[in-house]
This record gives sequence, structure tokens and C-alpha cells, in this order.
Amino acid sequence: MEEKKSSLKILFAGPLFKGSTALQRYNALQKMGFSTCSFDYCRYFPPGRRGMFSLWRRLGWGPPLWQMNAHLLNKAQEFRPDLIWLGKALFIYPRTLRLLKQLLPSPFLLHNSPDDQLNPDNQSRHYLNSMSLYDLHVTNKTQNIRELRDLGAPEVYFQDKAFCPDTHRPLPVSPSDRMRLGSRVGFIGAYEEARAQSMLQLAKAGIEVRIWGNGWKRGNRLSHPNLRIEGRAVWADEYALAICATDIHLGFLRKANRDLQTARSIEIPACGGFLLAERTGEHLRLFEEGKEAEFFGSNEELLDKVRYYTEHEDIRKQIAMAGRERCLKSGYSNQERMKELFERLGYLHE
Repeated sequence: MEEKKSSLKILFAGPLFKGSTALQRYNALQKMGFSTCSFDYCRYFPPGRRGMFSLWRRLGWGPPLWQMNAHLLNKAQEFRPDLIWLGKALFIYPRTLRLLKQLLPSPFLLHNSPDDQLNPDNQSRHYLNSMSLYDLHVTNKTQNIRELRDLGAPEVYFQDKAFCPDTHRPLPVSPSDRMRLGSRVGFIGAYEEARAQSMLQLAKAGIEVRIWGNGWKRGNRLSHPNLRIEGRAVWADEYALAICATDIHLGFLRKANRDLQTARSIEIPACGGFLLAERTGEHLRLFEEGKEAEFFGSNEELLDKVRYYTEHEDIRKQIAMAGRERCLKSGYSNQERMKELFERLGYLHE
């Protein structure tokens, strides 16, 4: 879906590492024809740098933050954007936002976070003190709509999760791909106790589960011969290939984020993968149960459905195919989601 060139100039700030949803949103805006300029947070907190970098990040203070704010102001003055998109801007000072409004004619300030913004892990004093300075807050957490308004947000927009067509698509899987990345049952995501306990129950019932993601060293005490914990994340094409190489994908929600859907909720079906996720109202709105995805409400139901779909490959594949078709026909891509938002803002017209 290529859009005609737009005169709107967008400065897009976020963690733009390969495979990040922020980079995928930025690429979607480029494809829509907007004039864009990127600003990458990762430059100031490089992956793998610890010591003082970790301390500065925790404190929300120090040279990386001072540089980030100064460079953002410089970039904005050079590019002269009409809209500044700030993704999870925990380290952008209120003073910086005020200066942006003074230095530019009338910039529209938009804040977006893929996480629960009322979770203390996703907050900072800088962000909380900036709440009223943004023109719009974009969230994919239903509960955040009222909460952000109560904290002073002038306007809040709800946006469902999305997929990137360039990344999240069916890929051919070789026998070596299956051995390297695949499994009968798999999960991709960070450690959390509730999901660890659910997979431990599957393991004890004789189900082998392969787990990709960060933080699973904390789950070593939950080790079991049927749990294969890889101890690292998968990103971009490797992430998509891991989905395509796995028969059943577990869609656990992050309780700390009060999730009702996650990025995987859309990305797995978009890849043509079979999604077996926790049952929520939002999941049921996004996919028809038993036809486009499958859901569970307890560990017992999870085990029953894993066993059933392990034995019924044809039905499992039909559901996976229908799930991908739903993603395509219902406009679940980043570009379609962005189009809806920018039409509402008046920057696009049907």
C-alpha cells in the first residue's frame, strides 16, 4: 500500500534497533510517503554497555541523557518537523519539550509506548512531568486510556498491536531451520513467573517446550527435561523463521503490563503460525476462536488444546492460514494502523 508523497515532516524518535517495533513503525511512515527523519535512542544507551551506563539509565540522569536531549533539540531545529513522534520517551525532559514548542512554529508532539505506562518499570519522573505537554498519547493498553487522562494527558488514542509485512510473513523452513529454531510447541518472550509456571505444567505432563527470550536465567529453578530454554532473544527474520519452524505458539500475556494483547498476538498469525493464547476480550475481537486462532483460560485447557492440535495437524494448519488471512483483510499491519491514526489527525484524507 504505497501512499502518494506527503508534505508532512515527521521526526521519529525511539529505540531503532533491527527487529524493534519502533523501527517497523518508522518504516511504515516512510512507505506512507511522509518526509521523515529518525532519532535513535540506542545511540545513547548502547546494548551491552553496563557499569555507569546502567546507573545513569536507572537514575534517569547523567551524560547520556544530557546528550540525548541536546541532540534531539538540534535535530529538530535542523529538520523543522511538523510532527515529533516520541516512542517511550522516559529520558526526554519536560524542558526539552517546552523548548521544542518555542523553537518550532507549531510542532505536534505525540508520545507512544508499546507497554503499560502505569507500570513503574515503564515510567520515569521525566515522562510523568511531561504528560500534559504532549498533544496526543498513543497506547495499546485499554486501561491506560482513562489513567493517562487522569494524569494530565490532553488526548489519548487507542491503537491495537500490529505486524510488519516485510518481517512477519510465511517463510520456507528447511530441516536445518527446524532443528536450529523450531519445535512442536514454542514460546518467544521474556521471563515472567506466571508463564514459567504454565510451561512447567506442560513439561510435567510430557510436552516439550522450546523457549526463546531474555531473563530466563531467573527460571533455572523451574528447569525440567522437557523445557528447552535457549537463553537469548530472536529478532527480525530469525524471529519470523522461528515462528514458521514451530507448530504451536504459546501466547502468554505479561501480567506486569496488564496485557490483553501483545505484539506476538498479531505477529504469529501474520507469519502463518498457529497461535494458542490466553483468552481475553481483545483477543476474541481480533481473531475468531477455533477458526483463526485458539485460546485458553486455564493450564488445564492449555494442556488439552496442545494435545489436541498436536494430533490434528490439518485443522491446526487451517486455523493458522485463516489467522494470516484475518491479519491481511482486517488491516492489522503497521501501515494500516498508522493510516487510521493519521486520518483521525487530519493528515490523510480518504
